[in-house]
Amino acid sequence: MGSYKRRAFVYATIVANGGLIFGLDAALISGTVNFINQEFGLNEIQLGTAVSAPALGVLIALPFAGYACDAFGRKKTLQIVAFLYLFSAVTSALAPSYWVLVIARFIGGLAFSSISLASMYIGEIAPPRYRGKLVSMTQINIVIGLSAAYFINYVILQYTNSDVSWVQSLGIDQNTWRWMLGTEILPALVWLILLFGIPESPAWLIYKNKITEASKVLGKIVPENEIDGRIKETRQGLAKDHKDRTMVSQLKTVFSKPMRNILIIATTIAIVQQSTGINAIMFYAPTVFEQLGLGTNAAFMQAVWIGLISLVFTVLAILMVDRVGRRPMIIIGLAWIIVSLGLCSYGFNAARYQLKSGSLVELTDIPKHERLNVLVDKEFKSDTEFKQALREALGEADARDFSGILLEKATSLNITLVLLGLFSFIAAFHFSVGPLMWVLFSEIFPVAIRGIAIPFFTIITSLTNYLVQQFFPWQLATMGSSAIFLFYALTVAIGLFILYFYLRETKNMSIEEVQLVLLKK
Repeated sequence: MGSYKRRAFVYATIVANGGLIFGLDAALISGTVNFINQEFGLNEIQLGTAVSAPALGVLIALPFAGYACDAFGRKKTLQIVAFLYLFSAVTSALAPSYWVLVIARFIGGLAFSSISLASMYIGEIAPPRYRGKLVSMTQINIVIGLSAAYFINYVILQYTNSDVSWVQSLGIDQNTWRWMLGTEILPALVWLILLFGIPESPAWLIYKNKITEASKVLGKIVPENEIDGRIKETRQGLAKDHKDRTMVSQLKTVFSKPMRNILIIATTIAIVQQSTGINAIMFYAPTVFEQLGLGTNAAFMQAVWIGLISLVFTVLAILMVDRVGRRPMIIIGLAWIIVSLGLCSYGFNAARYQLKSGSLVELTDIPKHERLNVLVDKEFKSDTEFKQALREALGEADARDFSGILLEKATSLNITLVLLGLFSFIAAFHFSVGPLMWVLFSEIFPVAIRGIAIPFFTIITSLTNYLVQQFFPWQLATMGSSAIFLFYALTVAIGLFILYFYLRETKNMSIEEVQLVLLKK
């Protein structure tokens, strides 16, 4: 690899580390759910609010992120984002109350725009041949962050249950969830420092008519004889759009008739990516596995497997995206997701829940466990019926606090089938629509409107994500696991139908060549 490509890879790698911080921030909360639930005494909606607060924050941030990218540049905006991650991590770990925790996580959500900003920046510095791989680096860093978060949570939980003296000295056993959230602080600080070493995006410099500075940056990432050609190509792309570059005018362009195909593709994939329910699984992973009756420790271990599977299939997607192409991987991946979610739905639908009389002697940790006598040997056909019976017998607080062990004792289902469906779903998502949505976003929009278009469609996917996270605990309590997975599968099927007819192949094309393909009548 030549020095020019090496520099482009280095810059892309630094920026893509925003995905690592995102993954940590997003998944560390999964291990804290039961702890913050018990400490603050939350109901399903309050719990959903705490977990989904970053998704709400990113909805607020993204419109301003687009403006900041165009007004101040990609580099400065990324630095602001990194600082917000750092501030949120510190404040979350030290939060003295439920609402301080929610606000701190909301501020962290303002930084979640790092994903769209990273895709924008990398798409503008990457050689066309390597754009798919380089943009996908953000996704692989997300899953590395997710995997690290699950592993960190698992390790901290194991130490919490040990008798090691330094665990008590540091207060890890009493402040378990705070230590989990606090592990994000150091990586966020390192990323902020590294961002001072990247150049500004040459496309933004040309957009601002700073041609001399753009030439200097391009001189670092492309051979000298290609600099003038890159500048000319970018300026031609800008010239195709009208010169009124206000936010309103750019949004009008997004919704204009020539952009119809791009609008349909971007809107559909933005909704479908989160409608798979991926972040309900990722952000509530131990909670989801507790529904299988695995118990808390086993549920945390299964969450680690989610991270490893995510990592393996994201790497596989990156290796294949510029060879196989975007369209076949997305179409096949969505079909694979539908089948996997269907398996989960079927498995949970066949589950039965029954507390045996012999189980009560093992439930002495539950205060006045004899209250459960009314449920002994009664069979429940759904998790919602069983949880309702628990609430009636134990009350809201004890039913919530001891749901893990009670599900472990009562659940009878085909665990192998459901685990196969869950792990297959995770693999399919990270092989297809997970990383490839960001690849498409990095290349399907004209340069003149990218600063608004990418954040705008990221708002759509973030809104979907927020709704999924906010209402998942409520759905789990009222709809049940089987109905939730079936709902996700049907939503993805609609998206697959639309993308099958509208999505075109864009591999190995420059951004300008992509426009010629997608803007055709």
